[in-house]
Amino acid sequence: MNQARMDREAPGAAPRVGDEMRKMGTEPLLPIEKKLIGYSLTLGIVLLVVLWGVAQMFLKG
Repeated sequence: MNQARMDREAPGAAPRVGDEMRKMGTEPLLPIEKKLIGYSLTLGIVLLVVLWGVAQMFLKG
């Protein structure tokens, strides 16, 4: 048996990150987090439209 497997199965071993994350419950988003997500998506879409417009103006062949 290799050392890594023995360390994992040893009693009193440190908890693994994946196991701890599976035990955690989900947390709802805070209102400010929802606003930040909305602002980020809006800004990304607006900047894509601006980039498309600039490309149409200057890169017409």
